[in-house]
Amino acid sequence: MMLSAPDWRLAESTARRLVRPGPEVTVEEAVLAVESMRSAAGRARDLVTEVTGLEAQPVPVLVVDRPNWVTAAVAGFEDLLAPVVEATEGFGARMSAQVAGVETGALLAYLSRRILGQYDPYREPIGHLVLVAPNLVQAERDLGADPADFRLWVALHEQTHVAQFTHGAAPWLRHHLRGRIATLVTVTEVDTELLTTVVRGVAAAARGRDGGGIELTDLVRSPEQKALVEEITAVMSLLEGHADVIMDEVGPRVIPSVASIRSRFDQRRARGGLDRVLRNVLGMDAKLRQYRDGAAFCREVLGRVGMPGLNRVFDSPETLPRLAEINDPAAWIDRVHPRA
Repeated sequence: MMLSAPDWRLAESTARRLVRPGPEVTVEEAVLAVESMRSAAGRARDLVTEVTGLEAQPVPVLVVDRPNWVTAAVAGFEDLLAPVVEATEGFGARMSAQVAGVETGALLAYLSRRILGQYDPYREPIGHLVLVAPNLVQAERDLGADPADFRLWVALHEQTHVAQFTHGAAPWLRHHLRGRIATLVTVTEVDTELLTTVVRGVAAAARGRDGGGIELTDLVRSPEQKALVEEITAVMSLLEGHADVIMDEVGPRVIPSVASIRSRFDQRRARGGLDRVLRNVLGMDAKLRQYRDGAAFCREVLGRVGMPGLNRVFDSPETLPRLAEINDPAAWIDRVHPRA
């Protein structure tokens, strides 16, 4: 039996019902915040181009609330997860589309208050950049950050992602990355018992219990799967680390409080409690390692061969760093810049 896809409409309605309200703001404050975030996104695009030399194509900027982020996320997940549903057999008997929809909705409700911004490269024709207004406002308040500085800082990260995926006459990265993910899906035979345990772990963590310490990455087992995961992990580490490095490279020039923002934000990323349990079950701690490892790689390369040399990572699939090179930047430099 094929895996039953989550009932996406149920997932969306469940998430929207469970979404917590954002911070209290007046109508006037909300209007000004949205205008400020749109302005920050536009300014960030110009700054990223100026510093990196990667000229990003303009993409739509959506400033949304939490329920509308859920709607956008459901549309993206529905498209992205279709191959997984087709490639996974035997799980449908264990979890109905309705149950999967409720679980997915609960997960989206949790994520809806964590996401500050994101660039979705797969929304036609060229993707769009989303900023979640109430989450930015809440984070600013929690961190005691200057709102204008913090909004520009976050926008710099997301506009760097836009530049990564859209620069040049023939952008190739989104097709390459999606192709590698699709290949991973087609060669993966999912352990349905383990998948059931992961889903139950997410539900347990959401109720404040121990999620069991099993991550989604535990579903990948064969050498071929692991090689693909390593390749994808290297790309994701590069993308996230590069965005962090560029936001900090630009920051001191235009954001007076960037040092305190970075320090407080890193502490926020590492906090424990229920957040930590959920991140463990979902493999989100691995994403935090991607930021660190990818940033260390980019800083080392930047120091050795400069910004034009670092930009070579985006020339083609052949110049992307391998996972071993993420941890050994000199090896990538020797391969791509043999005379450096």
